[in-house]
Amino acid sequence: MNFKSADEAIDFAIKGEEEAYQFYLDLADKADKQWISDLFQSFAREEKGHKAKLLAVKEGKLMLHADGKVQDLKIAEYVVEQKPTPDLDYQQALILAMQKEKKAFMLYTDLANTTDNAELKETFLALAQEEAKHKLRFEIEYDEHVLTEN
Repeated sequence: MNFKSADEAIDFAIKGEEEAYQFYLDLADKADKQWISDLFQSFAREEKGHKAKLLAVKEGKLMLHADGKVQDLKIAEYVVEQKPTPDLDYQQALILAMQKEKKAFMLYTDLANTTDNAELKETFLALAQEEAKHKLRFEIEYDEHVLTEN
């Protein structure tokens, strides 16, 4: 990735958050249980919040700071990759979501490494940590509702 400006990098990240927002809304619509739909809708709202944060950063109104490292259960690394299909079950949806959050974490980490702007780097690292938290939540959900049932 090669960006000509900080705004270009932020715009790229905003587009990713918009795609993640739609991804979780789509999963929510496909859910066969209301509590599953609610879970994915809450993640859609969080991705929408990430977009708002990025827009605020772009306008100079907000600077994000990375917290400490987030625990990684590494479940996403050991499950079979899923493709989105119209008839996803809950286990497949969780796997897909874990993998998406892992990729989002990697994207923000890569974006942080592409800039010499210390504040922008810190912002991207903060967003990477937020995506790591999402992945952890999906891994915990998977551990509690899939692994314990098998």
